[in-house]
Amino acid sequence: MGRNEDDLRRILRRIDGRGYPAYRDLKGTWILPRFKLIVRRVQGDPFAAPSRISVILEPSRAGFAPESVATASRRTGLSCLLARSFAAEARKIRPGRSARGGSGRSGEIFMTGPGQVVLPNTAVIVASDGAVEARFTVGLPAAGRRVLGRQAEKLLLETVPALVDATLVSAAHAPGDVRRSVEVNEDADHLRSQLADRGLVAFIGNGALLPRRSGVDDRPLDERRATPFASPPSLEVTLARLNAPPLAGMGVPKGVTLLVGGGYHGKSTVLDAVARGVYNHRPGDGRECVVTDPGAAKIQAEDGRSVAGVDISPFIGALPGGQDTARFSSPNASGSTSQAAAIVEALEAGTRLILIDEDTAATNFMIRDRRMQALVRGDDEPITPFIDRVGSLCADAGVSTLLVIGGSGDYLDVADRVVAMVRYRPHDLTDEARAVAAAHPTGRISEAGPVRWPSRHRCPDPRSVRPGRGRRLRHIKVFDRSTVAFGDDRIELAGVAQIVSRAQTRAVALAVAHARRFMGDGVAMEDVLAALAAELQQRGLDLLDTGMPGNLALPRMHEVGAALSRLRSLHVSAADSRRRSVD
Repeated sequence: MGRNEDDLRRILRRIDGRGYPAYRDLKGTWILPRFKLIVRRVQGDPFAAPSRISVILEPSRAGFAPESVATASRRTGLSCLLARSFAAEARKIRPGRSARGGSGRSGEIFMTGPGQVVLPNTAVIVASDGAVEARFTVGLPAAGRRVLGRQAEKLLLETVPALVDATLVSAAHAPGDVRRSVEVNEDADHLRSQLADRGLVAFIGNGALLPRRSGVDDRPLDERRATPFASPPSLEVTLARLNAPPLAGMGVPKGVTLLVGGGYHGKSTVLDAVARGVYNHRPGDGRECVVTDPGAAKIQAEDGRSVAGVDISPFIGALPGGQDTARFSSPNASGSTSQAAAIVEALEAGTRLILIDEDTAATNFMIRDRRMQALVRGDDEPITPFIDRVGSLCADAGVSTLLVIGGSGDYLDVADRVVAMVRYRPHDLTDEARAVAAAHPTGRISEAGPVRWPSRHRCPDPRSVRPGRGRRLRHIKVFDRSTVAFGDDRIELAGVAQIVSRAQTRAVALAVAHARRFMGDGVAMEDVLAALAAELQQRGLDLLDTGMPGNLALPRMHEVGAALSRLRSLHVSAADSRRRSVD
């Protein structure tokens, strides 16, 4: 039988006033009256990273109805509701002056909240039997570097139980809130599951509110200022939901779709919503019924990024100096070569939908108009622009494209459909666009030659993926959503647009380190990613960190592959006829 509340109280009173390392006596499991408390890691200093704490509630104590935890989708929806609630309540706790004592973050309680997206995470884990585990950090109270045992007693035996009662049990939530969280999440998964059979790559439900408050605030714009989405009749489809009536909205069919329109009319807002539609969203977000092919990849130019052995020859031919573009490497790629590499890497990760906004694309990669063709001879231009490959991507590789375009009418010649945003409302202008293209021919000549999809396979060398530093086998530090210290290297992820949180970035970086075990001679990148995905599916996010932290959110393999490809130390070889898969 584990140690109980009286034992914990006794230890805290015994170590009161002693040096801070005395807190190490708390490590382990404590059986409290309403839940199990586990001290997984004790900070060595009040100024160090806070201590890691877990609480585990038995199903009878958590009290959630069996239907709320009946499917994985429902459990994920519930876990995010609980994590969001706990994180918000924890932020309201203000440690008293005596608890802080000027020593670090004494008395603070912190949980990683899920934000607007709904993803499997390690902050709150809901089991299939209804048990709940919550993971958070606590700054154990100190005065200077002395234990404040009485304050710690109040924190662990009064504040934490009150926080648990207020956020992690069924009675703490209105039944309607729990029901909406689990049903909305399950419905989003069900909507997404229908896309392929309907020949769609994305769906935006009528009534969706797509605008966000700002570029750094992912919450919805006030509904009084936002225009609800309404599909053009010609593109309207109706999809089934499991917990609500069928929903009508705009289906984006496979093929090449343009989003056109004047500036500030909502083109990029729609594209961004579709890009985030690879994830589910919380009730009230406005994008709950925006779903996208789960492998969709938003691509942009990234001047200065590192590229390792990518076959960009479908887009970039012979370069001055004779550099081999079938195995292109550069520590400082240009806008055009970086965008070409990103597309090929996305294909490597299994994407079936490319998303591009002309505002973040390299112009010379996207288009070479007739006048430029006449001025610069084809022999002197190594770039085959995207406009001349987008059709083959769809017809030969099965990869669709959704493209925001406002400055190049040449794309009207290659589009399967054209959707115009006018005052935030979509209009199907496909027929009008074809008439315009016919009436105003540009005289542009296609520069497309033969192409092979997919291109050459890459095999990452595990010796070049070095997460360790000095004596530490793993030195990974996440500074923000887009910057990671990885061993002696750094990974810059600003151009990987579909990472939604620092917790997901942390999981991406740990996944890159874990992926080394699948690498080897003749093992292609796509096989490494597939093996990693299978193991994550089987074992969960704790696979990535045996310390069982509460600050991880599930990444897609596209982002893991993108991070690995941006690792400046990465070396790859080309797969040969003996290419092997991971056992």
